[in-house]
Amino acid sequence: ELEAAGYHAIHIGQKTYNGVAILSRHPMTNIQRNIPNFEDDQQRVVAADINGIRIICAYIPNGQAVDSDKYHYKMRWLVALTEWLKTELVTHPKLMLLGDYNIAPEDRDCHDPSAWVGQILVSPAERNAFQNILGLGLHDSFRLFEQVDKSYSWWDYRMMGFRRNFGMRIDHILVSDALKSLCIKAHIDKAPRMLERPSDHTPVLLETA
Repeated sequence: ELEAAGYHAIHIGQKTYNGVAILSRHPMTNIQRNIPNFEDDQQRVVAADINGIRIICAYIPNGQAVDSDKYHYKMRWLVALTEWLKTELVTHPKLMLLGDYNIAPEDRDCHDPSAWVGQILVSPAERNAFQNILGLGLHDSFRLFEQVDKSYSWWDYRMMGFRRNFGMRIDHILVSDALKSLCIKAHIDKAPRMLERPSDHTPVLLETA
């Protein structure tokens, strides 16, 4: 059906758990699945070259709880991702890294920072890891533009989180220096979250020249 609609598609995933995909109306080349030289039985990354741009789609681990085994796995995973990105940026100066990061970079990306102190998604180590990725020469495309306060991409299903806008901005599109000037508009589309049986996430969109 995707091909009939004019899309090329690549994906990687595990039933019930992880999964990432890239859909494009243009052919994709130089396809990479998973982080090279990082031993991992979870499938969380897919990358491809599209019209001269390196697109990397990632589903960063949730972490479960600070200091849990899954949290330490998340931190190791982020280190491996950052090291790989260093080499990718050398050969692909036009690069986008996008997906579910499971990190709210700043307090303004969380509906109630005080309630989340000491928890995953906002811990200092996770936020430092996010800043380390930005330090490679990437930019949070959403923050390149003026945005309304309390803009979030995820809301818990419990406690009427979406209706009360008790959310977090944990889904991001990062762009390299070479793409920054091509960004026209970034926004979060809340409409899909209003559907009868929605995901707890909603799309983050970036328009480029």
